[in-house]
Amino acid sequence: MTQQVTVGLGQWLPEPGRPAANLEAALAQVAALAGRGAEFVVLPELWPCGYRPATLAADAAGAAEPLDGRRGQALSAAAAAAGVWLVAGSVPEAANGHLYNTAPVYDPRGELVAAHRKCRLYRPTGEDGIFAAGSALTTFQHPDLGTVGLVVCFDGDFPESARALRGAGARVVVLPSAYEFEAAGWWDTLYPANALANGQWWLMGNQCGSHDGATLLGASRLLTPFGEVAAEAARARPGVTPESETVLGVVDMRMVAAWDEECAVLVDDARPIEVAPA
Repeated sequence: MTQQVTVGLGQWLPEPGRPAANLEAALAQVAALAGRGAEFVVLPELWPCGYRPATLAADAAGAAEPLDGRRGQALSAAAAAAGVWLVAGSVPEAANGHLYNTAPVYDPRGELVAAHRKCRLYRPTGEDGIFAAGSALTTFQHPDLGTVGLVVCFDGDFPESARALRGAGARVVVLPSAYEFEAAGWWDTLYPANALANGQWWLMGNQCGSHDGATLLGASRLLTPFGEVAAEAARARPGVTPESETVLGVVDMRMVAAWDEECAVLVDDARPIEVAPA
């Protein structure tokens, strides 16, 4: 078991309604990150259909496939060819007559080892009218990172999610996102706080750029267990779309041990506290 894993984050602006082009872009990101030495690759949320709120329902339906469909086969082959762990962002999954926003995970042999269906659907952009909700957060096992937590975008905004994953043993959490520019304050405040409060690495891949008045923030990043930014991609602003980007960072599990020595009281002393009226 090694204590360091090189993580690659893919960041770009997928094109709404163009799943074939978006798959080509995603596969190029995986290959580019592997070529730069990434051992563990993270893509953004809903890259097959893009994230334009006005057309998201039609775009997601048009890109929907079962996880073992042609797109899943291509992602499996890409993970195996590159020899990487691939958290393939999230994809519109067609299953049991429903549409889910699902994050699949492939190991270096191309095996599908986990799939997380987004639990908390973001009402301001109408996700609750498009997707069915998953019922639980998800973890999987990595030989060097141990238990890894898996959430999708709005799932991660809640302190309860980070704490529940910590309770399940996850000291690394992966978050594919299509996070809005307007919510940059949440991105910059909630997530470092959750990382620090729970002694977790957070690996956050985000869409980046503007279309039709909607801007996705970018700023894909690695957060340390102390809530510090270890690596970060460019940020978009309204009307401005940065170039596609690949970002590398190193997850060093020795920082988890350091957090345990310095900050464990944040978990060990956590307990329900009664609130009494004056």
